[in-house]
Amino acid sequence: MIYLALGCAALLLYIWVSRGKFTLKRREWRFLAGALAIACFAAAAYVGVRGGWGKSIVLVVMGLWLAVSTRRTGPSPQQPSRTVSDAEARSILGVGPEASNDEIKAAYARLMRMAHPDKGGTSGLAAQLNAARDRLLRK
Repeated sequence: MIYLALGCAALLLYIWVSRGKFTLKRREWRFLAGALAIACFAAAAYVGVRGGWGKSIVLVVMGLWLAVSTRRTGPSPQQPSRTVSDAEARSILGVGPEASNDEIKAAYARLMRMAHPDKGGTSGLAAQLNAARDRLLRK
């Protein structure tokens, strides 16, 4: 119990030092939530062994909630959209300046099969391919 009191005191000290603007960044919250989840599970085991089953269940539920909140990713920050030049778009898709719309679509489909996030690619690469295709097909 002394560790729980020390943790609360440290949290209050952090709030006091930050002038009441208690804002934890995503990474800091995940670390703190993980540590608190472990503490809740340890406290639940201790209280359960001592016979306090009601308190133990509450601590386990709290620990599970904290453990799940460490894995919650939430929306990722959007990268600022920038326009892609014709040369960059052609370089991304691997087509020449005289490529037809059908060739652009075929190159896009071929690359997207490999770069799609569902196939192990990244969403950033898929967004680049989409931007390159849109730029070249608008002409």
